[in-house]
Amino acid sequence: MTAVAPVGNGPVPSVDVSELVRLRTQHPEAIAEAAARRPRRPLLNETGRLMIVAADHPARGALGVGDRKFAMANRVDLLQRLCLALSRPGVDGVLATADILDDLLLLGALDGKVVMGSMNRGGLQGASFELDDRFTGHRPEDIERFGFDAGKLLLRIDYDDPGSLTTLESTARAIDDMAARRLPVFVEPFISRRSPEGRLSNDLSAEAVTKSIAIASGLGGSSAYTWLKVPVTENPDDMAEVMAASTLPAVLLGGEVGDDQDGAYEKWRGALQLPTVRGLVVGRSLLYPADGDVAAAVDTAVGLL
Repeated sequence: MTAVAPVGNGPVPSVDVSELVRLRTQHPEAIAEAAARRPRRPLLNETGRLMIVAADHPARGALGVGDRKFAMANRVDLLQRLCLALSRPGVDGVLATADILDDLLLLGALDGKVVMGSMNRGGLQGASFELDDRFTGHRPEDIERFGFDAGKLLLRIDYDDPGSLTTLESTARAIDDMAARRLPVFVEPFISRRSPEGRLSNDLSAEAVTKSIAIASGLGGSSAYTWLKVPVTENPDDMAEVMAASTLPAVLLGGEVGDDQDGAYEKWRGALQLPTVRGLVVGRSLLYPADGDVAAAVDTAVGLL
């Protein structure tokens, strides 16, 4: 269903939306069938490193990239960017919600890739209930049933918001359910705060990131299958001390990098040398780079590993 045509900065896979819709309307079982025949691979390859492209933002209503408020709103464009990123050497897999993974399954783009299901997307960006982050995405049983390789959940903690306690408890139970199935779960923790105007932001100071790692590491009845997905601190030199807060394996998240792509690469490069850091999970900054060259952005990130 995919074809490659030279567009922009290089070959971009084209997506036949009519064929996707035809399958969804006339043969919805095709998604489960594609999942059942999908060739799988271990979570980590022989290098012991992990490079994952993230695209679970739209389900939280987070469609913006930089000053482009609806950059991720065009689904065919997003799928083309994902297919291109997944085709690059050294890219291990993708993190996304069910709608996107279903499309990628139908496109055959997930064969031999690590597939991570996004679990809690209920904390909609900008909502009054944003920190009461319910598990509205993949359940552990869905990840198991489709033969996916891991799950990911977001854990934002605001000491002034009672909704954070609900998210903490739900996170612990999700970790338990994943561990019972021997499925890795990547926990993305933040200490978050609201401004007087109600705007939510994540605290990337060394103290806050250290505290968030300590809290996330202790959730659930077993940490055997828990990974951490952590940001680089405001001062990258603090990362060695911050990451000493846990022995759990970790990946770095990308987040918004703006126009300073080279600066982001340098921050990642240093943190990737730490003993618990095993890779990168990066989304918008690779799929929507400032210069538009997805392949080059992905290849540079892979080179850091």
